[in-house]
Amino acid sequence: MGEEEYLVEMTGIVKKFPNVVANDNACFTLRRGEVHALLGENGAGKTTLMNVLYGIYRPDAGEIKVYGKPVDIRGPKDAIQLGIGMVHQQFKLIPVHTVLENVVLGIKQTGFIINTRKISQDLSQMISSYGWKISPEARVWQLSAGEKQQVELLKALYRRARILIMDEPTSVLTPQETSILFKTLRKMAAEGIGVVLITHKLDEVMAVSDRVTVMRAGRTVATKPTRETNVEDLVNMMIGRPLIKIQTPRVVARNKPVLEVSSLVVLNDKGLEAVRRVSFKLYEGEILGVAGVSGNGQQELLEAIAGMRKAVSGRVFLNSLDITNRHPLEIINAGVAYIPAESLRYSAPDMTVAENLFLKAYRLKEFSKGFLINWLNLEEKSKQLTIDFNMVTPSTRNKVGNLSGGNVQRLVLARELETIPDLKVILAGYPTRGLDIASTEFIHQMLLKKTGQGVAVLLVSEELEELMSLSDRIMVMYKGEVVGVLERGRYDLEEIGLMMTGVRREEVSA
Repeated sequence: MGEEEYLVEMTGIVKKFPNVVANDNACFTLRRGEVHALLGENGAGKTTLMNVLYGIYRPDAGEIKVYGKPVDIRGPKDAIQLGIGMVHQQFKLIPVHTVLENVVLGIKQTGFIINTRKISQDLSQMISSYGWKISPEARVWQLSAGEKQQVELLKALYRRARILIMDEPTSVLTPQETSILFKTLRKMAAEGIGVVLITHKLDEVMAVSDRVTVMRAGRTVATKPTRETNVEDLVNMMIGRPLIKIQTPRVVARNKPVLEVSSLVVLNDKGLEAVRRVSFKLYEGEILGVAGVSGNGQQELLEAIAGMRKAVSGRVFLNSLDITNRHPLEIINAGVAYIPAESLRYSAPDMTVAENLFLKAYRLKEFSKGFLINWLNLEEKSKQLTIDFNMVTPSTRNKVGNLSGGNVQRLVLARELETIPDLKVILAGYPTRGLDIASTEFIHQMLLKKTGQGVAVLLVSEELEELMSLSDRIMVMYKGEVVGVLERGRYDLEEIGLMMTGVRREEVSA
């Protein structure tokens, strides 16, 4: 097809890394004026394929056509000259610079003397045409996550991009910001821009895309018009089976709290208040979800409860035992597990799978006596855990640094859930962040299994659907404070989204 039909045609793309074939004869097309969703599990090759299109990687085989003509994209500079823009999951902005300065950075056409007045007028017109509220003179550090994303889009639009790649664009957005983004993408498509949407959220695919391509194990499984498919069909193509339906958590008898936090104040790494007088109670067998845009004190809250960060004031009680600012080992021995957001950071990459699994439990009599470790028992238990948690590893003696992100997360999950005696509370910080559908489903099932055994879960997540399906209550945090708590049966997506921007529940209800 020519320029009128396809903006991009990728055929037979092969990209190899040491011991891994990331793209195996993969194919992809992008039409003018469409939003095309690209789906696949972790490691399916979708981001690699788009990195090839943007020039970050060079393919080992295959052909790329842009506007109907074969091209050799040797780097991002070539891609930009072809009218290809990419908005990465982690924004590439300079916080102390203005919106205008970030947009024009690296553009040679501006010349030695930059006509800021003319550029500001052009940007203001673009901003107005998309219904945005940002100012070209605003400093990036002053902007919300959604507004920073708009700056990234401005950068691409100002360079006259006709092909736009969006990598997991809603991962840091509130529902309201997501809605604004989708309107923007539809407007761009109406203007003839082709948009590639890399996402793992199936509801977003159904809501905003025209076509969808599914990848598995580096290959293109299928490309379909979105109106001719559904969520169940897409899941089957991605993982080869239907998803297990999440069972509604059982009714929780709120008699005596397992965990009680009272007026807790915690500082962040810069010495500023990250948690501001937070109080709540968590009951046996309950999942208390914590909603909020990342960076609003959730991480510091978990770390303070786990003993990994000092509380300035306030108290933390575990079954009436004061564990405030206790050593992490004391808190672990008391029955508290911590599933961190950055699983690799809380593992030892140069140590084996077996060694990592028992970093917290090697002291137990079952696995050690004095200074001697019972390696036979430890290896046997490790093998069983790799089976139970579906870890893909050649052996338990394989180094953790060789595992994929999803397998490291499963390892950490196994360590926290199965090696702590008398487990009472699980602190789960973004346990499914960046994971594919199958891994996410597995973690949900494990958390629900533990609540069925009476374990309480404090679940921090940016995924509102995850919180709404799993939680018995949802607590919303904004700038370190609790702005409201909602009971199951009274969840409202728009209300939670407003609370995530700082609107208190009484203001929402008014």
